[in-house]
Parts: sequence; C-alpha cells; structure tokens
Amino acid sequence: MEPIRVLVVEDSPTIRGHIVELVEAAPGFEVLGEAGDGKRAIELCESLRPDVVTMDMMLPVMTGLAATEYIMAYRPTPILIVSASTNRGELFKTYDALAAGAVDVLEKPVGTEIGEEWGRRLLSALRVVSKVRVITHPRAKLGRFGPAWVVPGDSPKPETTPAAATRVVAIGASTGGPGAVLSILSSLPADFPVPILLVIHIGDPFGAAMAEWLDALCPLPVRYARDGERLPDRGSVLMAPPDHHLAVHGGRLHLTRDAERHSCRPSVDVLFETLARDAGPGVLACLLTGMGKDGAAGLLDVRRAGGTTVAQDEETSVVFGMPGEAVRLGAAGHVLPLPGIGPFLIRALGDRGRVGGDGR
Repeated sequence: MEPIRVLVVEDSPTIRGHIVELVEAAPGFEVLGEAGDGKRAIELCESLRPDVVTMDMMLPVMTGLAATEYIMAYRPTPILIVSASTNRGELFKTYDALAAGAVDVLEKPVGTEIGEEWGRRLLSALRVVSKVRVITHPRAKLGRFGPAWVVPGDSPKPETTPAAATRVVAIGASTGGPGAVLSILSSLPADFPVPILLVIHIGDPFGAAMAEWLDALCPLPVRYARDGERLPDRGSVLMAPPDHHLAVHGGRLHLTRDAERHSCRPSVDVLFETLARDAGPGVLACLLTGMGKDGAAGLLDVRRAGGTTVAQDEETSVVFGMPGEAVRLGAAGHVLPLPGIGPFLIRALGDRGRVGGDGR
C-alpha cells in the first residue's frame, strides 16, 4: 500500500520539526516537504502534489487562510487545519478556511511539546482527511466576499407541504459543513419568515464562535440556542452549541448532553427525530455534506411524518456520506446541488419566503 504523503505547513521551526518527526516515524506515512509560510506552501503543493496538507493559520508572507483559498481553487488537495483556538480572530480565520474547502481542524498543542495522545489524534485525522475527494472550490476563486454560487433555472418546488404549513427549517451538516451552511444562509433574505435550527459537527474548542462568525456574514441573525426557550415564530438561525444535542419538545428547544449518536454530539438525528414528532408536516429538513450517516434516519422520520426533505447531491458534497445514506434509505424527497438549496427554501415558503412577501 502506498504511504500517505504529507506536506507540513507551520511557521514555528520547533513545532514543525516535531510534527515532521512524528509523521515520518509512523507506518504508512511519508513527509514530502515542509513550508514555513503560505507562499511556499502553495509552491510545494503544486510541485509535490501531496495527499494531504497540515495547515497552520497564522503564517508569514501569506496567511494559512489565503494559502487554503488558493490551493482549493487551483490545486484542490485535502487540508487539515492545525491551528490554535485561543482567540476570536484566529477562530474566524479557521472558519473561513473551512468555508473555502479545508476538510477538518485539529487544535495545535499548547507550548512546543507534542504529547503522545495528540500525536495519535493527528495521525488519525490525517488518515481520514487524506481519503476525502476534494473538489475545486468556486467560493475560494471568488474570494471571501465574492458572490454566492448560482444555479441556472428554478429549483423545484416541494410537492408535499403547503407553504403556509411550514413552521421550521432544520439543517444538519458535518465535513464540509461550514462552507455549505454559509452558502445557504447567505442566499436567504433578511425577512425569511420561519426559524432555522442548525446542527454542525464541530467540537470544542473550535465551535465556540461559529454562530458569531455566521451571524457576521449572513442576513439572518445567528446565535446559539438556549435551553428551554420557545421556538421563534419568525426568521432567525438557532444553532446547537458544541457538545450539546439540540432537541425540540412541545415547541421548546432543549439542550442535553445525552450519549453521543454516531459518535456525534450534537447529533443531526436527535434534532430531526424530535422535530418529526413535534412538528411533523411543518418541518423542512436539509441534510448536507458530511462523513458517516448521522441525520439520515432522522431525515426519514421527517419524511414519514409528512415533512419536506432535502439531501445535498454528490457532486457538490465534500463528502457524500450523510446525504448519500439518506438517499439510500429513501429519506430524501429532493436531491439538490448546494447552489439550489437556498432558492429551494425560498420557493418552499412561497410568498412568505420572498423579500416583500406576506411574512414581513
């Protein structure tokens, strides 16, 4: 079996040396090269064509974010972000890099010593990330503030649920999720008439500011859900906090630390299953890119309860695992490319979902 070929990008010579030593000593891995700045990372990625890149965010000459955007736009390569999570600015850069196509994130160890446990987590993440079939990322080519993706023609309109009956939209995502969710939410009008409940698989400490990041970039307000609050009666985005399931019972939101589902907390299945029981035909649920199968069974519950269900298609998914499982189960009433999901949501709400419609 061919070794996994790794390009290590880190500005600290000490930490970079430790990472290189760890990877080189592991069976099944090969270090192709090292870079201490973003410009050199791009050059080596183009010339060496590694299987996976470890990418720090805070780099000289060209930042890790800029390097990630360039690589994903012009030389798509699986990228594992290895960076600190100690300040808001660096967290936002990490989210931007994930939205630009980086696959996953691993917190950099504190200090200059790399422990055995962190080394195991790094190697495990590299194995997983290296297997992801990354795609050329249009948003990266357009830049952070470029226009959103567009899809020609009209998206199909749901046949199952009248617009007036839709009470809540639910979205679940994992690997590739930050960029997919940003693409959808940024395409919705500020007066979108129903609440959106959101689960993204991103754990502590990197999930700490994701709601704030989305809030800064989207027309709708985004925040973390609060335990016991009522489901809002108008448009806003409420997100499951890291390490908490988000469930709905009796029209109220509940946060729990119950056992993980599919090794996930928060779990998309928990949200979808409780919504299916609580709101039935009033639910419009979307399952986006992600590894594994979390959310697929829950999406089927929503469909069986009379709700409208959407799965992201394979071509635009970073990983087709979760939506692919939903398609296999017959849970997806509609399979749509990512650029079509936002317009689909607007059409699903009829006049209520359009700027200037009756939902104002």
